[in-house]
Amino acid sequence: MKIYFACAIVGGRQDEVAYQRFVAALLADGHEVPTAMNAGPGWAEMEGSPNPNKVYRRDTGWIDESRALVAEVSTPSHGVGYEISYALERGKPVLCLYRRGARVSKMLTGNTMPGIQIVEYGDIDEGIGMIRTFIEQTGD
Repeated sequence: MKIYFACAIVGGRQDEVAYQRFVAALLADGHEVPTAMNAGPGWAEMEGSPNPNKVYRRDTGWIDESRALVAEVSTPSHGVGYEISYALERGKPVLCLYRRGARVSKMLTGNTMPGIQIVEYGDIDEGIGMIRTFIEQTGD
């Protein structure tokens, strides 16, 4: 299954280890993750295009092609918020995970749109389990 993984790029990289482990688990489970490079140090290459329109078209195209979107939302990000909204408006299931104790926007935690799940994880392994449960529920 193609899964779009969203995470903070410009806004901060303090959760990069979690991003990498989440994407590694998705890939190990046989999923296609077009944004896998964003989870690690390859993000700079991925975002290297000087043309914002190309980045927008590429990323929204990947969301359109994906079955679901998984977002790590512990670090605020305009782009991730937009990607979540874009996916929901297209009927894509969305899982938003955040690190226990992180302050997350009430625009996310208060969202009651069909298809969105917002969950808090205590450690990375717990987050991986939540992702796997979400994907199992999403089906293909």
